[in-house]
Amino acid sequence: MLAVAAVLSGVFVTISWFLGPKKVMPFKSSPYECGVEPIGDAHERFPIKFYLVAIVFILFDIEVVFLWSWMTVYKNSDTQFVVFSFFEFLTYMATWILGYVYAIKVGAIDWDESATLAPEKLGGLKPEIETLEPLLVGGTK
Repeated sequence: MLAVAAVLSGVFVTISWFLGPKKVMPFKSSPYECGVEPIGDAHERFPIKFYLVAIVFILFDIEVVFLWSWMTVYKNSDTQFVVFSFFEFLTYMATWILGYVYAIKVGAIDWDESATLAPEKLGGLKPEIETLEPLLVGGTK
């Protein structure tokens, strides 16, 4: 099966290379970023918030894997297992909710960089909250 998949993949790539267009155009050679013109250096640093949100998403997404398997076994089980697993489920969900509350409390999923970065790291720009504050409070700018 592995050999058949490898041969078919090779055949499809080879046919695509032979039959595909070969004309080089400037817009085909340019980098593509979802229709947005690439600006800046490719080696610039991502904010740590990006990684925190990704990690929190993965941790809480894995919960679904455990709950799905538990639900499929739970519906056709005997009473003793149902009672035991129900309390285990409550413990699991309490741990999950505490983790979620903690992630919100420490701001792990807050995207506002101006609230967490020191002003000197903002590159001399004023944080947006200062410029929008009079408008939010009802004052005039």
